[in-house]
Amino acid sequence: MKRTETGHSPTAEKRKTRAASLSVISNSALVLLKLAVGIMIGSVSVMSEAIHSGVDLLAAIIALLAVKTSGKPADEDHPFGHGKVENVSGTVEAILIFLAAGWIIYEAAKKLQNPQPIEEAGIGVAVMLISVVANIMISRMLFKVGKETDSVALLADAWHLRTDVYTSLGVMAGLAIILLGGIFFPGANLGWIDPVVAIMVAMLIIKAAYHLTVESSRDLLDTSLPADEEENIKKHIASFAPTVRGFHRLRTRKSGSFRFVEFHMRVDAGMSIDESHRIADMMTCAIKQHYPGTTVTIHFEPCNCALADANSCGCLLNKEDKNSITKMSPTIAK
Repeated sequence: MKRTETGHSPTAEKRKTRAASLSVISNSALVLLKLAVGIMIGSVSVMSEAIHSGVDLLAAIIALLAVKTSGKPADEDHPFGHGKVENVSGTVEAILIFLAAGWIIYEAAKKLQNPQPIEEAGIGVAVMLISVVANIMISRMLFKVGKETDSVALLADAWHLRTDVYTSLGVMAGLAIILLGGIFFPGANLGWIDPVVAIMVAMLIIKAAYHLTVESSRDLLDTSLPADEEENIKKHIASFAPTVRGFHRLRTRKSGSFRFVEFHMRVDAGMSIDESHRIADMMTCAIKQHYPGTTVTIHFEPCNCALADANSCGCLLNKEDKNSITKMSPTIAK
C-alpha cells in the first residue's frame, strides 16, 4: 500500500515571475546603455560589459520562461511536474556565459596588440557606477526571492548579476585609472589597461559559469538531497516512534524547487488502513512544513514484532533513530 502527497504554492510562483520580470527590464536598460557608451568612447571593456549584460538579459529571459513553466502542475505527459525546466535553464545560461567570456577574451586580445586611447573615460565610469548600483539592488531581490522559493533559475540569475557587479567595478576602476592618468600623466600610453581589464572580467565570468554548471546539472542526474536535508527527513520519520516501527529504502531527489521523498515504513501488522493513512498524513505535513513543495510517497509494510524490542526484532527503529528524536526542536517533534 502506498500513500502520496504533493505540495505547490501559487503565491510563490507569482513572486518568482515578478522577480524574473524585473530582472529582464533592468538588464534590457543596462545593455542598451553600455552598448551605446562603449561604441561612443571606443572601450572594449565597456563593450565586454555590454555583452556580459546581454548574456544576463538572455539568462533573465530564460529564467522568466523557466519559472513560468516549472510552476505548472503535473500533467499526463509530465507526471512528476515541470521543475527540471529550471535546472535545464541554469545549464543553458552557464553555456552562454562561457561563450560570452570567449568572445570577450578574443576581442580584448586583438585590442591588446594595438592599444588605442580611450576618449571620454569619465562617461564610462559613470555608466559602470549606474550598472553596479542597479545590479546590487536587483541581485539582492533575486537572492531573497530565490532562496525563499528555492528557485534554481532565480538564484542562477542572481549570481549572474552579482558577477556583473564585480566585473563592472573592475571596468570602472580601469577607466578611472585611464582618466586620472590622462590628467596627471598626459603623455603616458594607458590604452593597454582597457583590454587587460576586459580579460580579467572574462576570467571572473568563466569562474561563475563553472560553479553555475555544477549547481544546475547535479539535479538533472537525480542526485540525492544534501546530507543535512536527508538527516532532517529521517528525524521527522523517527519522531513518530513507536507507532512507526521502522523505515528503510529512503530515496530523495530534487527537480527545480520541488523535492521528492520516498521510503518504506513499517507499522503494526494489525493497523487499519484509516490509521495508517492518518499517520502518513501527519508525517507528510511534518516534512512539508520544513520543506514546502515536497512530494512524499510512503509504502507501508507490516511488522509482527508487537512484543519484541529493538534487539530482537529487525524491523523496529534502532537506537540511533530513536535518539535522533531528542535532537529535534520541540515544535518539530510534536
